[in-house]
Amino acid sequence: MSYSDFKTLDKAINDLNLILEESHSLFAQVPPIQPSQRLKEALEETLELATNISTEKARSELIITPILLEIRRMFPGKIGYFSGNSFNVDESRGLNGVCDFILTASDNQLLITAPVMTVVEAKDNDIKVGLGQCVAEMVAAQIFNDRKGQSTTIYGAVSTGTLWKFLTLEAQIIRIDRTEYFIAQLEEILGILSEPFRK
Repeated sequence: MSYSDFKTLDKAINDLNLILEESHSLFAQVPPIQPSQRLKEALEETLELATNISTEKARSELIITPILLEIRRMFPGKIGYFSGNSFNVDESRGLNGVCDFILTASDNQLLITAPVMTVVEAKDNDIKVGLGQCVAEMVAAQIFNDRKGQSTTIYGAVSTGTLWKFLTLEAQIIRIDRTEYFIAQLEEILGILSEPFRK
């Protein structure tokens, strides 16, 4: 088993012994952040291209990556950015495999070091398909951090690039925001993605 075997949210919740809480306003208090001119120009160039190609790889490279790199630029020298890296934490529970994106609160770039703060799962069209996998990756991040004595809230996102859904994990409670954020709400998306690094 691996992260990709958690095909549904139900499987992740049951197999990993989690408690699900849904919220209409999980991130309502998070202040929005204006995108830089650099990000605006990048998305003006790539957004239509990515949606026309409409593959997970294109959306990851052309929309999600520029947004995550914007977060990294906001906190110079404080965020590790990983894309397509193996993150093998507990193979006996299926918590192994490759994560689309991992952000850490560490400037180490050669290897993933604690604390892992955010995992982002990219999908080409259906957000729901990625929820179980994202939750499994969040649990792995929690275990990884706990082993290093760096316990913290884990943030997660599932994104098609143009649509984003956010989650948090604290102890055994996985909270999912019922709100889906569209790329037109870029300020809110940036605010939520930067939240774990502001604390």
